[in-house]
Amino acid sequence: MESVLKSHDYKVVIIGAGPVGLAAAAHLAKRGMSFMVIERSDRVGGHMEEWEHVKLFSPWQYNLDQTAVELLQASGWEAPDENDHPTAGEFYQAYLEPLAQLPEIAPFIHYEETAVAISREAFDKVKVVNREQAPFVIKTRTSGGACKEYLAAAVIDATGTWGQPNPIGANGLPADGEDDAATYISYGMPNLAHESLWLKRRVAVIGSGHSAAHNLISLAKAAGSRNDLELFWILRGNDTRRVFGGGINDELPERARLGKQLQQLVESGRLKVLTDFKVYAVSEAINGVYLAATTASGDFTELSVDHVIVATGQRPDLTMNRELRVDLDPGLECVRSLAHMIDPNFHHCGTIAPHGARELKQPEANFFIVGNKSYGRAPGFLMIVGYEQVRSVVAYLDGDFDAAFDVKLSLPATGVCSSEDNPNCCQTVDATTNSCC
Repeated sequence: MESVLKSHDYKVVIIGAGPVGLAAAAHLAKRGMSFMVIERSDRVGGHMEEWEHVKLFSPWQYNLDQTAVELLQASGWEAPDENDHPTAGEFYQAYLEPLAQLPEIAPFIHYEETAVAISREAFDKVKVVNREQAPFVIKTRTSGGACKEYLAAAVIDATGTWGQPNPIGANGLPADGEDDAATYISYGMPNLAHESLWLKRRVAVIGSGHSAAHNLISLAKAAGSRNDLELFWILRGNDTRRVFGGGINDELPERARLGKQLQQLVESGRLKVLTDFKVYAVSEAINGVYLAATTASGDFTELSVDHVIVATGQRPDLTMNRELRVDLDPGLECVRSLAHMIDPNFHHCGTIAPHGARELKQPEANFFIVGNKSYGRAPGFLMIVGYEQVRSVVAYLDGDFDAAFDVKLSLPATGVCSSEDNPNCCQTVDATTNSCC
């Protein structure tokens, strides 16, 4: 079959030089396809610098793209023990940085350049006739303020979701006063050593996922035997099942250990758990903030703390794609074909049907959203998912449709099954079956 790119002699543009974006570059390099990578940071994996202290609960075997490994090994690189668990910083130093320095990839990465908008040359979003024949136009802005434009036959959006944290407000909007109280609020997984949060006396962590668990455990460990640190775990709902995990049934032991440690922390009384606590306002107090919230009964309540860590997940930035024809789930903002398999309202088992170019295709031909961003607001993404996505997408763009549609993906289950809510959960599925995993 003829390559879908042969009608244009332009590069494939990858936006985002994180693990999945660099994996796409590796696959393009191996196939001899011209490409460039646009990265807003001054290094690859820029967002990972914010959580370089965090130990990954997935071992190396789930964190390496095989084509990237082949390129690295050809340069004399030695792979780490596949059973070891690196920190994000170690992952960067041992894998991402060497990958970005390979001669097949390094010359084609544009650092400190942000993609601000994508469209079709001479076509706005409304125009249809001959649209697919027009190259993409990618507008960027450098850190120095210069504006640039690039033409491409295909675009792979691997910008992820980190850097777009969900706010404190339970309604999805910033709580009243949240911006004004920024001094007392951290998002994601802050480095306690840098921010000295463990020296505070009253700290609240909002969230029900693994990031929240990491924050709570790290705070308790950093405080040691101090008994004057009050830790509050704020949950918008009342279900701790997913974060406590599946125990011995979790196929990632480090993920299971994280849930077990949090459960022990709760049972010890070291944490004060506030369920159905929906914050609607934040106001500054002396050396801290007041969190105003509603409870399950509809009552109003308030909590005074020195600092708040918000670990309520991330959301994709869709701004640059506004002039493109994209099809996203209206709730999760994920690629629509993935929504029924990853919706956290129903599914916690951690697995997803094999999927690739066929499922990730957008109405805008040759535009693909991959990696964490393909999951939108849904949690549970693992790097191995993104690696298989870009392997398939690059094969598709090269016209190798047999390889593109031969998708294989096996993920470690969490051991937490939502079969009580969804009888189809944890059954064998394909990408078109409306079930959990």
